[in-house]
Amino acid sequence: MNQLTRTEVKGGSRARRIGGVSTVLVLMLGLAACGGSGQGQKGGGTPPPPVSVTDVQTEDVTIREDYAGRVRGAREVAVRARVEGVLEERLYNEGKVVQKGEPLFRIDPEPFEVALQAAKAQRQSAQADLNQAEREWNRVSSLYEQNAISERERDNARSAFELAQAQVAVAEAEVERAELELGYTDVEAPVTGVTGLETQSEGNLIERGTELTHITQMNPVHVRFALPENDAAARRRAREAMQSEGNGDHRSTAKLILPDGSEYEHTGTIDFTASTIDVETGTVTARAVFPNEEQRIVPGQFVRIRVTLKTLKDVVTVPAKAVSDGQNGGLQVFVLDEDNKAQPRQVETGQVVDGRRIITDGLEAGDRVVIGGMAGIRQPGMKVKVEDGGEDGQKDGENGGESN
Repeated sequence: MNQLTRTEVKGGSRARRIGGVSTVLVLMLGLAACGGSGQGQKGGGTPPPPVSVTDVQTEDVTIREDYAGRVRGAREVAVRARVEGVLEERLYNEGKVVQKGEPLFRIDPEPFEVALQAAKAQRQSAQADLNQAEREWNRVSSLYEQNAISERERDNARSAFELAQAQVAVAEAEVERAELELGYTDVEAPVTGVTGLETQSEGNLIERGTELTHITQMNPVHVRFALPENDAAARRRAREAMQSEGNGDHRSTAKLILPDGSEYEHTGTIDFTASTIDVETGTVTARAVFPNEEQRIVPGQFVRIRVTLKTLKDVVTVPAKAVSDGQNGGLQVFVLDEDNKAQPRQVETGQVVDGRRIITDGLEAGDRVVIGGMAGIRQPGMKVKVEDGGEDGQKDGENGGESN
């Protein structure tokens, strides 16, 4: 039995040695496989990253700029009393459109009617005095020609006649003033527009100049906005519009972006820019005029004005995301050569227009520029795989590049 036990012990030791040798062999094979894989990777076994590409072409680009503005009525008029008296009646519905000349309020006319009658009576009295002075002058002048009276008596008669004429003129002016003030008791709309709330109710004694309501002319409307100091092109075109005297060839047009982001269907005209720069804000006040027959635009709204600054002919543009920071400063894009190797190229750029960056120098028509998947390009001259779809496949290509 002891001998059997020794035999079993020997057998177990031998099995453990064999198992250990097998483990070492497996580890060696694994290391060899890893080494082989590393050599394969170093030798270029990793597939090239996918990118999307666009062929550079030249096009005409219109540069526009948006500015914040506020809507105002073309005319905003405060309706005021022109005579003192008791406000007798309001003749309009608040918030409604009224026409120019339409009566809005009535001030008690009775005192002014009495004043007019008194002025007419005074005129009649002055006219009677004039008639008497004229008869006296005719008689005295005849006597003077006959040497029946002195020159002094003649001069006195003439002075009385002239004074009576002046009194009649004064009386005539008083009648006209009384008629005018009587007419002012009917307060009329000075312009066509939308009325506001009344500020004085019936029965109040109001003074001359008291504001009764206000009227806002809704068609057309004005949009006031501020041009930055460096937007010389917009200011120049607006000044030309002011001096064009209606010549449509020189009018600077503008578009209106409503608060909900939609574009107003009617085109406006920039008709004014200030001649000086506001030293506090560094901006120039400007104004655009828009038709508003449907009254979609409401005075007081905050809107955006889209102004066309200039049009560039035959310029190179690429999607804005194709431009990145270069290693040596400045901006760069990746351009593919004939072997589909991505080479960085320094570029000079302009503005971004509708998501595309203007390239002023560094690219030519026909260059192939990487517009998606730039994250997969880890070094200059790296070979890449061009995916089909061009700019249409930009999103998929870029996502694929970043995921790698």
